[in-house]
Amino acid sequence: MRYRRLSYRYEMVVRTGPTYPFSDIWPSDRLHLLVQPRWRPDADTYETASTVEIIVDLAGVDEDDFEVQLFEDALVVEGRRQLPSCHEGAVYHAASVRQGPFRLELPLAAPVDPERVEARYDRGLLRITLPKVVGAG
Repeated sequence: MRYRRLSYRYEMVVRTGPTYPFSDIWPSDRLHLLVQPRWRPDADTYETASTVEIIVDLAGVDEDDFEVQLFEDALVVEGRRQLPSCHEGAVYHAASVRQGPFRLELPLAAPVDPERVEARYDRGLLRITLPKVVGAG
């Protein structure tokens, strides 16, 4: 099966979820973060009569540091968050803000029109409006 991207190149999406091979013996999420190569940003997805709306929390990520790909049945947001390094000699007491590569795959609830997609990035929130194909909702 082929999928259509916003950039009009064709590519296949392979869905993978986080797998923790030793989750039964690692009670702490901190250990999972050490072995997880990518993190997943928080996102809200909702549907109206005419659109599918997606809001992705990308606080601290520059517009040039992520890419949005639209496929026939999914939207993928992929990129990297790199936070400024701490001051020399500083000692961390907590480090819970995720950084490094991220990937978010969201299945689409309805067929959408790729020609009319709108995206806005403001104050760390990526808002994507995906108009449904007429007669598909």
